Amino acid sequence: MRVLSGIKPTGKLTLGNYIGALKNFSQYQSDHDVFIFIADLHALTLPIDPEELRMNTRLLTAFYLAAGLDPNRVTIFKQSDVSAHAELNAILQNYLYMGELSRMTQFKEKSQNMDGNAIGLGLFTYPVLMASDILLYEANIVPVGEDQIQHIEITRDLVVRFNNRYGKILVMPEPIVSTVGKRIMSLSDPSIKMSKSESGKGDIYLTDDLTVIRKKIMSAVTDSGSEIYVDEEKKPGITNLLTIYAALTDKSLDDCVKKFKDYRYGDFKKEVANVVINTLGPFQEKAYEFLKSGEVDRVLRDGAQKATIIANQTLKKVKEAVGLL
Repeated sequence: MRVLSGIKPTGKLTLGNYIGALKNFSQYQSDHDVFIFIADLHALTLPIDPEELRMNTRLLTAFYLAAGLDPNRVTIFKQSDVSAHAELNAILQNYLYMGELSRMTQFKEKSQNMDGNAIGLGLFTYPVLMASDILLYEANIVPVGEDQIQHIEITRDLVVRFNNRYGKILVMPEPIVSTVGKRIMSLSDPSIKMSKSESGKGDIYLTDDLTVIRKKIMSAVTDSGSEIYVDEEKKPGITNLLTIYAALTDKSLDDCVKKFKDYRYGDFKKEVANVVINTLGPFQEKAYEFLKSGEVDRVLRDGAQKATIIANQTLKKVKEAVGLL
């Protein structure tokens, strides 16, 4: 079974990105064929400074390694280093339609406050490139966040449409969403998700100083009353902190509720802060060591070579099917 996933090197990665994606990637590498990439072509769909993109790409690669991904067992690569992504995108864009793409929730959200004349075509056709990313590697399993499920659905529709016309060429992917920690919310406003964009004290960034992280958690909004239990409507702040604790300790939410049954809010926050710091402290040290060692460049170079071989095999089949070869 082949697993594929990727993260865009835009903004600052948050604790939510760690829990929802980075933390889970390594669990597949012992018994799956894993491809993890840096989605740098996707990063161009909205304006980004070139130097920021370069820096974020290297940092994200270091985060992959610090999260436990072994480059000897996992193919880690940069999307733009494998030209087949752009080539397959140019072909598959003819098999998805304007109406489908205009209904994509992510496009609506990102473009609603933008001038129509400033919306790049890449933002509109984002799902086509994402489908190309997945289908190039014949991925069976695609770990994604809830906000990406719609993109997997349109990819699956594309597979049916293409295979009905040309035969069994493309492999059908299955999305996997983590059950615990799938939505980590802002500490200052638990009605919204933690954001990679600079939104304030409610977001814990993976590059934050540990003292800053502790302060943010101790300042997290709580709810009326003093009981600690899971209820997203009545206790959104407490539920969010419980979710963070459960995800980082690999415990169930029920077990966490039992553990903190008699805790005051302040003591509960201290426990959450300790777990977050004990996780991110060593993680940060490893990431910065990888950046200094030159390992990041080697991993990306070797990964691009491995990924190109697999991607070109799929691209060849597609080009033959549609009549380009």
